[in-house]
Amino acid sequence: MSKTSSKKSARIGIVSLGCAKALVDSERILTLLKAEGYEIAPDYQGAQAVIVNTCGFLDSARAESYQAIAEALEENGKVIVTGCMGADPEVLKRFPNLLSASGPMQFERVIEAVHAAVPPPHAPYLDLAPPQGLRLTPKHYAYLKISEGCDHACSFCIIPHLRGPQVSRPASDILGEAEALVKAGVRELLVIAQDLTAYGIDLKHAASDWKGRQVKARLPELVRELGRLGAWIRLHYVYPQPIADELIPLMQEGLVLPYLDIPFQHASPKVLKAMRRPSFQDRTLERIRHWRDRVPELVLRSTFIVGFPGETEEDFRFLLEWLEAARLDRVGCFTYEAVEGAPANDLANQVPEKIKQERWERLMAAQRRISALKLKNKVGMRIEVLVDEVDAWGGIGRSIGDSPEVDGVVHLAGDLVMHPGDLIDAQVTKAEDYDLIAKPIQCLRSWSNSWPPPANHKPMSAAMMNPKER
Repeated sequence: MSKTSSKKSARIGIVSLGCAKALVDSERILTLLKAEGYEIAPDYQGAQAVIVNTCGFLDSARAESYQAIAEALEENGKVIVTGCMGADPEVLKRFPNLLSASGPMQFERVIEAVHAAVPPPHAPYLDLAPPQGLRLTPKHYAYLKISEGCDHACSFCIIPHLRGPQVSRPASDILGEAEALVKAGVRELLVIAQDLTAYGIDLKHAASDWKGRQVKARLPELVRELGRLGAWIRLHYVYPQPIADELIPLMQEGLVLPYLDIPFQHASPKVLKAMRRPSFQDRTLERIRHWRDRVPELVLRSTFIVGFPGETEEDFRFLLEWLEAARLDRVGCFTYEAVEGAPANDLANQVPEKIKQERWERLMAAQRRISALKLKNKVGMRIEVLVDEVDAWGGIGRSIGDSPEVDGVVHLAGDLVMHPGDLIDAQVTKAEDYDLIAKPIQCLRSWSNSWPPPANHKPMSAAMMNPKER
């Protein structure tokens, strides 16, 4: 939030920290408030109270949350804390002047705290929330959360403790929200959950009615229906399980982007066992080869943890060799951080920080070479680009292989008139380590009209991809 503005009646500010799933929670809170007639303040001085949606996944995230709370108290004074750290007693010990502190998904408690601090306007129906709800993302893309919580017991993670067991939404609820978003101008839906492949297990994959059709609460069936809405459908986070194989035909049909975010975390069987993760590295490589044979343009992204307790140099070299074999397109890497409450903290043979950092640098250098080669092979190709920003030099957008904020971008340099949300046909002229530079040729779909694309439309990149990418 910025720090200047004039005060108005019933105005609430919000600071949203953490992952995309937390961002969706913030959007829901804002939507509930907007429906009651509250206005959303863009800065501290313009707000009569401030909500801070916290993240507590890592110690660094906790520190950022504490800093945000302290700043909100200093700049505004009336602060409501929610999110992953809201249920931690330490928060109220550090900040006894908070109006309220509640955990993730406790939306009712947040709204009650807002009511107590800033009574609702007398005429709430003058400024109702739009059908698609309020969002903190640009108008042309949105996150679509299909389940909350997690049933995994990874030794490095406290998400099940923070957010509870998995709770899936009925398919009809998700599809209704998705349709409202697309009608409001969203051109890309980023489907998120802790584990998309586990979606609906808690519901026993029960079907719900969607426009006269029974749609199971199961990922392939849900994605097929989402794909019929005409927007880009991007999936975060998919596990390399048999159900993921059923997504490949949907990519071939153009119903979902050929993009999978798979949180591998490591490759060494010994480390994966200590992490309490599935150890299927051989079968995973075979599965990846099978996917790429069927969908050559498939883009794979993942994240890894180096320096996990007990990780030896041999384990790390195994990970590097696996990475060379997998040839992933996008990779993020973190050094192991001892999160308070995580079982892995009690493991023997903790890795020194200096070695963690050195391994991080080696892994990212290896991936930089892989990424640069893959992008170099795209020079001269025609790709589709969804425009995110426009400036005097051209624009910045993303291809089918780029998720917002976590992947690379495509720099569009040319005279073509573009607007955020436009779908552009462009030719790649240069490749950098992680980004592409392309010349825009024509606007395929304007944000303001000609959307959704025809039902048989497939991303141009699917047809033009270099066979070497297999």
